[in-house]
Amino acid sequence: MTDRTVSPLLEFRNARISFMLRVGEANVIPGLSFSINPGEAMGLVGESGCGKSTVALAIMRYLGRAGRVTSGQIMFEGRDIASMSEDELRRIRGKRLAMVYQDPMSSLNPVKTIGSQLMEVPIIHDDADEAKARAMALRMLDEVKLPDAASVMNRYPHQLSGGQQQRVVIAMALITQPSLLVMDEPTTGLDVTVEAAVLDLVRELRQRHNSAILFISHNLGTVVRVCDRIGVMYAGEMVEQGTIREVFANPGHPYTRGLLDCLPTLGRDKHGSPLSTIPGQVGSPLSRPPGCSFAKRCAFAEEGRCTTVPIAIETLGGGHLAQCVRTRELPPYQRREGLSGVGNDDESVPAMLEITALRKTYRQTHGLFGDTGKTVKALNDVDMFAKPGKTLAIVGESGCGKSTLAKVLSGLVTSTDGAVRLEREEIGTVGVDKRPQSLKRKLQMVFQNPDSTLNPSHSVGYVIGRALRRLKGMSRREAENETARLLDVVKLNGDFAHRKPHQLSGGQKQRIAIARALAGDPEVMIADEPVSALDVSVQAAIINLLNELQTERKTTFLFISHDLAVVRYMADHVAVMYLGKVVEFGRAAEVFEPPFHPYTEALLSAAPVPDPTRQGERIILDGALPSATDLPPGCPFSSRCPRKVGAICDTTPPPEQQLGHGHRIACHIPAVELVALQRGGAPAKVAAKA
Repeated sequence: MTDRTVSPLLEFRNARISFMLRVGEANVIPGLSFSINPGEAMGLVGESGCGKSTVALAIMRYLGRAGRVTSGQIMFEGRDIASMSEDELRRIRGKRLAMVYQDPMSSLNPVKTIGSQLMEVPIIHDDADEAKARAMALRMLDEVKLPDAASVMNRYPHQLSGGQQQRVVIAMALITQPSLLVMDEPTTGLDVTVEAAVLDLVRELRQRHNSAILFISHNLGTVVRVCDRIGVMYAGEMVEQGTIREVFANPGHPYTRGLLDCLPTLGRDKHGSPLSTIPGQVGSPLSRPPGCSFAKRCAFAEEGRCTTVPIAIETLGGGHLAQCVRTRELPPYQRREGLSGVGNDDESVPAMLEITALRKTYRQTHGLFGDTGKTVKALNDVDMFAKPGKTLAIVGESGCGKSTLAKVLSGLVTSTDGAVRLEREEIGTVGVDKRPQSLKRKLQMVFQNPDSTLNPSHSVGYVIGRALRRLKGMSRREAENETARLLDVVKLNGDFAHRKPHQLSGGQKQRIAIARALAGDPEVMIADEPVSALDVSVQAAIINLLNELQTERKTTFLFISHDLAVVRYMADHVAVMYLGKVVEFGRAAEVFEPPFHPYTEALLSAAPVPDPTRQGERIILDGALPSATDLPPGCPFSSRCPRKVGAICDTTPPPEQQLGHGHRIACHIPAVELVALQRGGAPAKVAAKA
C-alpha cells in the first residue's frame, strides 16, 4: 500500500498527453493519475498501444516535437517536468532521473569503451575528475556483479553478452544514485537465467540505493519478482492499480483478468485446453468511445451502462482501484491453471525428423583474413528426434547451440559430421541453395522478428504470393486466391493482402510470417522464438493458432524458446541444450518433473512465475558458459553446477542415464539420488526465497 504520509517522488496529476499528427490530435493519454513514493517499485503492464512507453517518455520529456502534455501535471520531486527549461532538464536527467531501455545497444556507443561511457556520467553530472570517475565506474561494475571490472572497462560493447550489456546500462543509470529509475522492458529477449540474475540485481540495487523504480513490462512474472505495486493500462488509462498481491488475487477489472488468463503456466499443456485470449485490439486514440474503452472486448460489458458515459474509478480498499462500473459485481476470480491432458504418443511411430551424433564446427577468424587456428564446437554429438504432428521444443541459454541447430536444419549452414534425416532423407549436408523445391516445401521457418523478414516496400499479398509462385509454381491469379485462403487460415481477412508491414501490429506481422511459411504446405516448421516479444494476449492467440494448425495439418514443429511456461504448454518432447550438447531429452511431462538434470532444474527455478504466492527458492548459476573453443573434458556444466559431486565432473564425461520412454539425462549423479535431492533436499548453492 502507498504510504500517504510520504510526499510522492513522482506524481501524474490528471496528465493528458497528445501527439499532433496530420490527421489530427491523437489523444494517447486522456488523463492519467498515479504516484510513486521514494524507494517504491511500481510495475506498469498492458498490451502494445496502451500507452506504457508514452508514460516513460513523458517522464523523461522525450516526446519529440509532435508530443506534448496538453493539460495536467507530471510532478517529479515537487516540480512539474512539463514546465522545466532545457537547462533544468539536463541537470536532472542522468542524475536524479535515469532510464534503462529494452535494447542496451540503444544506450551504448559502439566505438567507445565501456569505461569511457561510464566515466562520462559522473564527469558531466557531478563534476568529478577522471580519477574519481574511474573509481566510481569500477565500483558500479562490481555492484552489478560483472567479474573483472578493470577488464570490462577496456572492452567495447560488442565484446559483451546481452546480459552483460544490460548490466552495464544499469550501472550507467545508477552511478549517480538517481531517485527514480525508469525501466522499459529491460529483460525482453534475455535468457531465463540472465533475466533472473538481472531482476535479482535490480531488487538488490534498489534496496541499496533506495531508488524508486517504474518497471514497464509485458511479462507479468517479472513484475511480480521486482515490484510492490502494479498499474494496468488500457488505451492510455490506468484501469486498475494496487499492491501486487491484491491485484493478482482479486483483479477488479475485466482487462486485468483477461491478461492473467492469457498466461501459460508450468502446470498447463495444450492437451488440456486452449489458452484464453482477449478478442479484438486496442482502439485508435483518434476516436475514443464516450464510455469504457475496453467495452467492445469485454465479456462483462452492458450496453448503455458501460458505453455512454465516462467510467468512474472505484475504490476496493487498501489502495486497490479499478475503473469499472461492474467491478463489485464480477464473480470471484480463480486462476485458470493446472489444466493438462494426455497426448497420444505412440512410440512405434517412426520419427519425422531424426538427428544423430550431429556436429557443427567453425574455424575462428581474427579480423578480415586471419585464422586463429581455433575450432568453435557449436554442436557436439547432438541426438534428438521429432515425431510426425508433434512439437519438439529446444531450450537453453544463448550459446548453447539452438540457433546453430536451426541453421543446419534450414540449410543456412551445413553439418560437419553426423546425420540429419527428414523422413529418412539426409538434409544436414545439403545447403539451402542446393535443396530441391520439394525439400524446401517440406521444411519452412518462422523467425522471432517478422520485421527482419518482411520487405517494408511490398504488400502482404506480394510477400505470400511470391512464396506460392516460387514453391508451387502457381500463376499470379492462383497465388492471389491461395493467399486469400492462407490469410483466412491465420484468421486475417482478405483486406490484409493490400497492407504493408508498417500498417500491421506485431501479432499481425507474426501471423503473416506463419502464413508465408505455410505456403509450401510444410511437413516441418522451425519456429525460432516466435512469441517472445509479443504481448501476453497476442502470444496466447499465436500459440493457439500454431496448435490448431498442427491438429489440422499434422505439421511437426521444432520450437525454440527461452520461455519455459510456453514450452511446457506447447511441447510434446523437450531437448535441453548446454554448450552444444543435449544434457536432457524426453517427453515434456517427464522433463518438467524430477529427476531433472541440474541444468534443467536451474532453468526451471529461474523462470518468472506470475503468482506472488508461489515464489520458491532460486538456484544461482555463477559464472558464464565456458568457451566453445576450449570445451571441458568432463561435464560441460561442471563449472556452474550447484550439485557438482567432485573432480569426476571436471575430468570425466557424464554417463547418459536412460529413464524410460526415451527420457535421458547426462549426469554423474544417479537418477534416484537426484529425485531425493530435488524433492526434499536443498541444492548446494541456492538463493534466498525469491
